Amino acid sequence: MSKILIIGACGQIGTALTEKLREEFGNENVVASDIREGREEMMGSGPFEIVDATSKERILEVIKKHDVKQVYLMAAMLSATAEKYPQKGWELNMTSLLAVLDLAKEKYIEKVFWPSSMAVFGSTSPKINTPQQTVMEPTTVYGISKVAGEHWCNYYYEKYDVDVRSIRYPGIISWKSLPGGGTTDYAVDIYFEALRKGNFECFLSEDTRLPMMYMEDAIKATVNIMKADSQSIKTRTSYNLAAISFTPKEIAQEIKNYIPDFEIVYKPDFRQDIADSWPRIIDDSAARKDWGWEHAYDLRSMTEDIVTNLRKHEELLS
Repeated sequence: MSKILIIGACGQIGTALTEKLREEFGNENVVASDIREGREEMMGSGPFEIVDATSKERILEVIKKHDVKQVYLMAAMLSATAEKYPQKGWELNMTSLLAVLDLAKEKYIEKVFWPSSMAVFGSTSPKINTPQQTVMEPTTVYGISKVAGEHWCNYYYEKYDVDVRSIRYPGIISWKSLPGGGTTDYAVDIYFEALRKGNFECFLSEDTRLPMMYMEDAIKATVNIMKADSQSIKTRTSYNLAAISFTPKEIAQEIKNYIPDFEIVYKPDFRQDIADSWPRIIDDSAARKDWGWEHAYDLRSMTEDIVTNLRKHEELLS
């Protein structure tokens, strides 16, 4: 078993990905890393390293120490946070990617996963059934960095035969970890606040429809694209990925099935402009055709699972 390094393992997706990969491949074969220490379960269940994702030298040091052959680069500054710190967002998102791609080019590692995002699309992109290949004119630092990153991935594949794979995540929803500074994070926070206080102030308007995905489906897609035969990966920029699309009003209605007195108010802020530039529904037929992607959760089954689990784990609500 070739060992795996996850950079950015303490983030929302990184935490769930570390748990899944350790479960599947063995704790000792999955090295978690981040710029800070993670939760006790992560630190205690397998190897952990402190890594600055922008330091190629430190990444190489960890790769050599653990004989790593695959890297999942999950470290990133997300959309809302990057708008507040544009240069820092660009530096983290791009420097980390180029460092890992160079290490793959230099044959220290054999395979790379790097996540892109629906943020690559802008106001000029088709909003309904947004195609795999279409106009991409993002208006956020995060989106700009992801478009650039996609083309760097394709460049390293075409020029240096680097086996890099990528998917464009929609908004990711999880009950296991708190939001990390993204525009779609209301769809995570709303469940916590509904159970804590019975009400929620939403930073998007009630009819803002965005593509979303339950964490279990996102992790399944991430693991499956890395398992796929190299010849089946036809797209080396990044694959569209989709599951469900809904509005804040629709998710609130679903929550009321479990918390009848739940109340929501809408106070759109700067994140509304970001959301308005993104797709409403994404066409991910290329991923479904090339490597067999399919999602399992819809809004109803996701809500049932989240509410059930948060009620079981009340410590997360404190």
